[in-house]
Amino acid sequence: MGLIKLAAAGAVGYALYKYATEKKQEAEFAGGVRDSGPEHMNTPPKSWDKTDEAIDESFPASDPPSTY
Repeated sequence: MGLIKLAAAGAVGYALYKYATEKKQEAEFAGGVRDSGPEHMNTPPKSWDKTDEAIDESFPASDPPSTY
């Protein structure tokens, strides 16, 4: 009986650990959406113009920028 309780406690502890670490990763990732602009990119491009800005601001929307 003691072994079953120990296994149940371990399973509950593992479930709580997984829940906590997944919530932390979701908060850090923020759904995969970053702010627009080259200053928020991991590797920003060397050149950046108004068209690049409009495209970046419209992503992930399906509509193209109104500047076209």
